[in-house]
Amino acid sequence: MTPEILQTLIDDATFDYTMGETEAALTKLAQATEAAPGSFEAWHALSEILFSLRRFDDALAAAERAHALQPQDLFINTTLSRIWMEKGDKATAEKYGAQAKVLGWKDQLKAPPGAAADGLN
Repeated sequence: MTPEILQTLIDDATFDYTMGETEAALTKLAQATEAAPGSFEAWHALSEILFSLRRFDDALAAAERAHALQPQDLFINTTLSRIWMEKGDKATAEKYGAQAKVLGWKDQLKAPPGAAADGLN
């Protein structure tokens, strides 16, 4: 599967989900993760949809796959924090939440001074 086809599949799955076609979205993301198991974007999208369906164990499995691919991603750390909170493990949720905060601060430090305030970035 080419990167372009993979991205189209992920985008189509995301659109399907937003249109209420959850099963179609899950089918497309299953296809994406099977064809490209190294796709962070596919695993993260799958984890978010599963989370919204309150399928926390499945969401956790997908999020952990995404995290293994890009552990320094702010958003997957946030996703893991949310999942662990729903599963009732506050300590683990706080660990991922703290990691997300640190990554957010790092991003802020990379931005030029005043960029966020003046909207020029």
